[in-house]
Amino acid sequence: MQTIIGVRFKKAGKIYYYSPGQLDIELGDNVIVDTARGTECGVTVLAPREVEDSEIVKPLKVVHRIASDQDLQRLAENREREKEAFAVCEQKIADRGLAMKLVEVEYTFDMNKIIFYFTADGRIDFRELVKDLAAVFRTRIELRQIGVRDEAKLRGGIGCCGRPLCCASFLGEFAPVSIKMAKDQNLSLNPTKISGICGRLMCCLKYEEECYKNGEMCNNCQLHQTEAPEQGSRVRTDEGHGRVISLNEQRRTATILLDNTRTVVKTWDDVVAAEVEDDVVVEVESDEPQRRPERQRRSASAGNEEHDSRSQRPRRSRNRGERNDRRPRRNGGEENEERQTRSRRPRDGHRRPRGNAKSRSRDNRSGENRSADRGPQPGDK
Repeated sequence: MQTIIGVRFKKAGKIYYYSPGQLDIELGDNVIVDTARGTECGVTVLAPREVEDSEIVKPLKVVHRIASDQDLQRLAENREREKEAFAVCEQKIADRGLAMKLVEVEYTFDMNKIIFYFTADGRIDFRELVKDLAAVFRTRIELRQIGVRDEAKLRGGIGCCGRPLCCASFLGEFAPVSIKMAKDQNLSLNPTKISGICGRLMCCLKYEEECYKNGEMCNNCQLHQTEAPEQGSRVRTDEGHGRVISLNEQRRTATILLDNTRTVVKTWDDVVAAEVEDDVVVEVESDEPQRRPERQRRSASAGNEEHDSRSQRPRRSRNRGERNDRRPRRNGGEENEERQTRSRRPRDGHRRPRGNAKSRSRDNRSGENRSADRGPQPGDK
């Protein structure tokens, strides 16, 4: 266990742990501490307390001193210098024609570094800009590209709810927000309604996500142990049976479409899960044979018997090799030749005339004409 205090350097920034050492530090005191950027002045937001060693990132730095009046005056002077540096940097950006937007300028407490925050659509080559700024301010220059959420956090503003932005008021870190959270809460998926002024999904979608997760309940849900009915399930109410079509997690109500086509809204306590779907199916199946005529029932029973007999037959293998192996092969093909010769012979035993049909018909007609020219013969009757 170690004693720590929480220090914040911006209004809604992260909280960093420091050791108070031998100093008597209270909540709200300004303290001078060492950071990765140099010496900084922060505000104590967590009073001295003991925490586990696993929650501390070692080595734990110690607070130098409590800020004096001179330190606070120097901090105010740095704020004035930041405004001047902002105007100079904007002018340099315009002169270079860079596609970047300056958001904020920050001086460190010891004035050893100036940090310029900007946004851009892609990567920017600002090496020449850094040289121009270093020639003006004669100190270390750092340009840091940030996203649209960080821009809204630095600038602040009013959200669609009419209150100051959460990220600029109290959110120390951005929580991941997904479109699935809006779907779970039955919100409209219109981007203009679920997006903040930064153009991203609103951070407040994360606040009530625990109420919609399966298996997890918030403090309000723990007071009412009744579980929510599943959407699409059949339930029983005091007005009859129906199906759940929508849920309201905040009011703990369910919209139910009754079997008589009425729509009612009931609380979760008034809804009971009803397993009546199987009973209905059984009743329908039991009544169906009685409604059929006698002839249809007989045909159905005959079809079932035929289907059973077919199912009992052994299936034929589709493998051609196996099928040919089961059939007995004929001897050398002699029977095939004999069958072909039989098929060629005419049934009356005479030889078939040669030539096509037109030549045969022409020969017949010419024969009749020749017989007419000869006249009657002795053998003719």
